[in-house]
Amino acid sequence: MANRTDPSAKSIRGTNPQNLVEKILRSKIYQSTYWKEQCFGLTAETLVDKAMEVEHLGGTYGGNRKPTPFMCLVMKMLQIQPEKEIVIEFIKNEDYKYVRILGAFYLRLTGSDIDIYRYLEPLYNDYRKLRQKLADGQFALTHVDEVIDELLTKDYSCDIAMPRIKKRWTIESLGALEPRRSALEEDFEEEEEKEDNDQPADELEDRTHEKDYYRGRSPTRERDRDRRRDSHRHRDRDYDRDYDRDYDRERGRGRDRDRDREKERDRDRYRIRDDKDYGRDREGRERERRERDRDRGRRRSYSRSRSRSRDRKEHDGGDYRKRRARGSISPRRHGDGAEDGEPKKKKEKKEKKEKKDDGTDHPDPEIAEANKLRASLGLKPLKL
Repeated sequence: MANRTDPSAKSIRGTNPQNLVEKILRSKIYQSTYWKEQCFGLTAETLVDKAMEVEHLGGTYGGNRKPTPFMCLVMKMLQIQPEKEIVIEFIKNEDYKYVRILGAFYLRLTGSDIDIYRYLEPLYNDYRKLRQKLADGQFALTHVDEVIDELLTKDYSCDIAMPRIKKRWTIESLGALEPRRSALEEDFEEEEEKEDNDQPADELEDRTHEKDYYRGRSPTRERDRDRRRDSHRHRDRDYDRDYDRDYDRERGRGRDRDRDREKERDRDRYRIRDDKDYGRDREGRERERRERDRDRGRRRSYSRSRSRSRDRKEHDGGDYRKRRARGSISPRRHGDGAEDGEPKKKKEKKEKKEKKDDGTDHPDPEIAEANKLRASLGLKPLKL
């Protein structure tokens, strides 16, 4: 309940007045001790007493970003929304400078553009010193006019984003605000009047003639102005003619450049197409060569494997017979010629049979030579 906005308060800039302060800063203010102890139950009348006790201004400070009492009072004013007359009295208070800054800050957040310029610009003439608490907890020296200039020209002040306002010259052009007059303008006018009274009449006439000349009332001045205007007109006409000529020339160059660029693009397109066709043909030739080499390698490997298998069979057959003869159960008798001669006869018969099967003993020498070659390659002999 203590953090709610007054039900009778009006929305400012289409939102709740407390929403003009960012949510993080708003939550820190609600959690601060000063807000809970000193700002509870304040009204527009009792708020003045707390504002007179303020000793410095600022936003947040320290490592945990504690809000200053000045920021807590600004938040309380947004919550209770005091009347406009009370805020103006805050601004016009010359005895307590922090009360004036508090009212100016609140008006900058909630007031209209015309009211902001109308009530804050006179504070440029206030040069009193102020203490400002920085983010690191240290104090810095500033002045009232510097704070007012920050409120009117900067987007951020005391860790709060200022609402957008129109430029002063825009409001002046609409006629809603009079041109600003400096406080020193009256002093300058008084000094000019004193100088005019001290000077003699002749000097005054010469001075008025000079003023008329520079203000455009002298005929010579008008003649010089007409002559200068004619020279500017001729110069502008010559500039336009030169500009048109240069534009046409650059336009022609641009056309030639575009034409050359299109030619280069077509040439690159044809070159890419030729490269693709050449690459396709080359890939086809390489594929055919790889297939041819693969077939040739298959034939060679097949012939090698057949010859190798035949040699293995012959070798394994002889070893098997040797092992069987060596491991036979019947005892051998040394000096038995019949048993020693049987393996030799079988071997000779087998060799004769293999020779007959190979066809190497063919009566025709050419066929015998061809059978030898085919036998080395592992092929069947020719039978004629």
